[in-house]
Amino acid sequence: MHKHVIAKASIVAGFLIFSQTLLASDLERRQSELKQIQQQIAAQQNDLQDSSKQREKLLSLLKQDEQAIGTAARQVTETESRLADSQKKLMALDQREADLARLQKTQQQTLAKQLKSAFLAGNHDYTKLLLHQEDPATVERMLAYYDLLNKARMDAINELKKTREELVAVQQQQQQENDRLNQLAMDQRAQSAQLKQEQRQRQNTLSELQRVINSKASDLEQLQIEEASLKRVVDAAMKAMRDMPSMDGLGNVSGKLSWPTNGTMNSSFGSRRSGNVNWKGVMIGAAEGQPIKAIAPGKVIYADWLRGFGLLLVVDHGKGYMSLYGHAQALLKDVGDIVRKGETVALVGRSGGQSEPGLYFEIRHKGEAIDPAQYCRR
Repeated sequence: MHKHVIAKASIVAGFLIFSQTLLASDLERRQSELKQIQQQIAAQQNDLQDSSKQREKLLSLLKQDEQAIGTAARQVTETESRLADSQKKLMALDQREADLARLQKTQQQTLAKQLKSAFLAGNHDYTKLLLHQEDPATVERMLAYYDLLNKARMDAINELKKTREELVAVQQQQQQENDRLNQLAMDQRAQSAQLKQEQRQRQNTLSELQRVINSKASDLEQLQIEEASLKRVVDAAMKAMRDMPSMDGLGNVSGKLSWPTNGTMNSSFGSRRSGNVNWKGVMIGAAEGQPIKAIAPGKVIYADWLRGFGLLLVVDHGKGYMSLYGHAQALLKDVGDIVRKGETVALVGRSGGQSEPGLYFEIRHKGEAIDPAQYCRR
């Protein structure tokens, strides 16, 4: 048993080291790419065309950085969930061990009393009993009584044996769960360290990108490109939507839904962003890593990084309704997943080049943006 556990732990540890080596190699590659881009920008700072090219390269690198952050954050979240489950299981095993220990003690006491009673009564020779008893009915009653005593002792012995076997099995499970808990804790520490490295790399890329995008005209152009990118995603999502009988849309829940996360409303629907570009949704300022919850039941039809919106999740609610969740730190659901109302689908982040953490949230009906405040109550 212990050899099997050790072998399994060795395999897991080997796989973790291999995975970390791959992640470290990928991080070093992106750091090298950023350094090259910075050198090119320094040499070609006054060339507008070259600056545009550098911006595209930096956006591509930012996408890679933020996807790496999303992967690391999702791994941390999933490991934390497994840790919580393992701790609950270990607590249940500890409680079962305590119950079995008490039961074993009670059974031992009961058996001891039965053996003591049998000893005090002496050994019964059934032949002598038959020869010395004159009343056959009395003999029959005594024989039945002794049989019952013997059966009770055997039952007590068997019960004690079963309890001891279960106690040993529970103790072995405890050891295995402890080993699993320790491995998960090691995984979590490694994943958290990787997440911090990825966040530092992303900040370096973002700083360089913001230095390149340094004019209002460039900023407006960026917003227009982002809006066009989102429109393409929405159009593709509209084609991918497949209403199911259980999906009733949002028409009957106007004003009854909860906001996908708690926070401060930093930008409202329809307000001016820049030039002639208005907000099609709302920006909710919230703590990084905070849960983002589905506002209603639905099916995930988009889960990927999108320029300007970072890690973006789109949920189809049926009848032409969809909700969009952008700038996530990590996406916890994949395309095709069915989600429940209030289920955590992502984590608040700052992907898409945001300097502060928050959630970009939209509701659309048949492709047209609708004020989320019509559906979500404060």
